[in-house]
Amino acid sequence: MTLLSPLWLLLLVPVALLAVAYLLVSRRRSAYAVRFTNLDLLDKVAPRGPGWRRHVPAAALLGMFVLLVVGFARPTAEVQVPRERATIMVAFDVSASMSATDVSPDRFTAARQAARQFVEGLPPRFNLGLVAFSSEAAVAVPPSTDRQAVLSALDRLSTTSGTAIGEAVYSSLEAIAALDSEEEAPPAHIVLLSDGSNTTGRTVTEAAQEAAARGVPVTTIAYGTQGGVIELQGRQVPVPVDGPALQDLAEVAGGGFYEAASGDELQAVYEDIGTSVGYRTEQQEIWQWFVAAALLSALLAAVTSMLWFARLP
Repeated sequence: MTLLSPLWLLLLVPVALLAVAYLLVSRRRSAYAVRFTNLDLLDKVAPRGPGWRRHVPAAALLGMFVLLVVGFARPTAEVQVPRERATIMVAFDVSASMSATDVSPDRFTAARQAARQFVEGLPPRFNLGLVAFSSEAAVAVPPSTDRQAVLSALDRLSTTSGTAIGEAVYSSLEAIAALDSEEEAPPAHIVLLSDGSNTTGRTVTEAAQEAAARGVPVTTIAYGTQGGVIELQGRQVPVPVDGPALQDLAEVAGGGFYEAASGDELQAVYEDIGTSVGYRTEQQEIWQWFVAAALLSALLAAVTSMLWFARLP
């Protein structure tokens, strides 16, 4: 939290003096009562009081003053605000390694289900597109607000050989550029899921540098485990997930990097990404919170004083 008008905090000085004065008066009253040694007379001069309750209205009143002063100082805080518009491209790996069963029931099925939930959870005004990539990358659905088109395309996907991660990024960038041709285009983001290394097409480094140059962050998800295998022509072929390459892509392109070794983990990753791309962080004034708290503190002082002492503080 920061303060836009911190000089208002000088008003806390008289509030502190008021608190000190209250403590001195309370002590003086107690000392005056102790000077009487006659117990019968002491009961009449200083009968048993309400104890700690007598301090509650005063404390609440002082709290109100403090909260009002902080409110006048115009405090600000970082607040997450939903974006009105954005363009999201989901790049989905459909290479043969996605058929590995180290993730139940297999990488491809679990990833597709998590992607569906991600699509359904995005704000309806967001433009959303889908790129499927294996040995090549193709725009399955150009970015639009038609969620059903993306969901239907996800259902039609099937695995094949090759992994063209770099081409997937380039295809996503081209789809974004084709849509956001106006001068003030909404922010764009690429979410790329893969389990393997780039085996064909332009390199991951080239793609990352191009995305960074266009100001489009690329968030990557390394999906699967190191123990993944697939059956290819009657033999078992290891298909370990390649996290470092995807991490380098995300770092250069200014996005985030995630690892998921199960369907539940992948779902959590997508939820986190949805929050980050669906909201922007703004510095906003929150003085009204302190004024509201001050009013509640004043009400507490008034209610306790009326209930216990039949008078307003």
